[in-house]
Amino acid sequence: MQRLTGQIRDYAWGSVTAIPELLGSDPTGEPQAEYWLGAHPLAPATVGGVGLDQALHDHPEWIGERTYRAFGDRFPMLLKILAAERPLSLQAHPNREQAEEGFARENKAKIDLLAPQRVYRDDWPKPEMLVALSEFDGLCGFRDPFATVELFTRLGVGQAVASVIGPLSQRKGSAALAEVFLDILSLDHSDYVDEVLKAARTHASDDTDLGLFARTAVELNRYFPGQPSILAALLLNRVHLEPGQGLFLPTRTLHSYLSGVGIEIMASSDNVLRGGLTGKHIDVDELIRVVDFTPHAVAPVATEEDGAFTRYLAPTPEFALWRGELSGQAIAIPRADSCRILLVIDGEAHLTQADDTVDLEAGEAVLLPYGEDAQASGSATIFVAAPGI
Repeated sequence: MQRLTGQIRDYAWGSVTAIPELLGSDPTGEPQAEYWLGAHPLAPATVGGVGLDQALHDHPEWIGERTYRAFGDRFPMLLKILAAERPLSLQAHPNREQAEEGFARENKAKIDLLAPQRVYRDDWPKPEMLVALSEFDGLCGFRDPFATVELFTRLGVGQAVASVIGPLSQRKGSAALAEVFLDILSLDHSDYVDEVLKAARTHASDDTDLGLFARTAVELNRYFPGQPSILAALLLNRVHLEPGQGLFLPTRTLHSYLSGVGIEIMASSDNVLRGGLTGKHIDVDELIRVVDFTPHAVAPVATEEDGAFTRYLAPTPEFALWRGELSGQAIAIPRADSCRILLVIDGEAHLTQADDTVDLEAGEAVLLPYGEDAQASGSATIFVAAPGI
């Protein structure tokens, strides 16, 4: 067992207080958006004063043969604490084929890895999952086009925005959504948004699906006033998670986190294609190529009991995630056949493995290398992350 220290990522949408409170540290007065516990080279966690990426390179036996065969010495998953005080940009992430091709293309073009117009910062896919620690709201995937037309109509702006959203009722599914999304991104004025917001304010307090649709527009306008991409956001499903519920986001899924604190786990990638609600670079052609415009409903990810733990059933080889509620009795930590990261969210946990013991408080983490058959006791909520294979 190796104590693990993560890295704070300061993004403007982050909370000033949520991550410091969880880590037991003093706020800096600046937004702290994410706390990374992984081996991604942009911000690797440290173990024994060494970056986790380097430590795993030096100790491939920590990874385990099965994971090493699949991914080499690159640890495939990245665990985060995420705290969204305000909405993130609309964004999507590539699958593996898209990431490999895009990364090679941008390298050939000699685009600096940290350049603002750079899209692919590595050659990995980025499926991800978020498990809520507080009430959490987000946008995920495209709503059925006919349902979206109906919501605009019930809002009273169907005719006002007909020239933009008309294809939703004239063409089928994904083709209609792709056309409308592209048209919205090409808008250079906010007249349509003004019409929608004027109507939305009169319905924002309604306790109905229309009220939620209206509140989404009003809330987004607070942070992105007049941006046409507010209309793009209104094409997506809105999702609300209660603490403990999870949301799986496959690659190519357009989404945005709106507010809340959660545990996020993903493939170890930093590839982001932005699609609106941002002042950053948007590569429209690449976005349209990568995003899956197939409409679908969204529900919290399924779970199953795994010993004394709850496993979130994310269908991806890069990561797996468990939540455990400790209440005194020692319980076996899952997946001794893999390298894992264990993070304590609240309370105090006591870990034992052979003759080794570690006591952890909220916000502290350890690396559990392959083959370490450890147990946890105490009174705490813990998360355990491992490769998904």
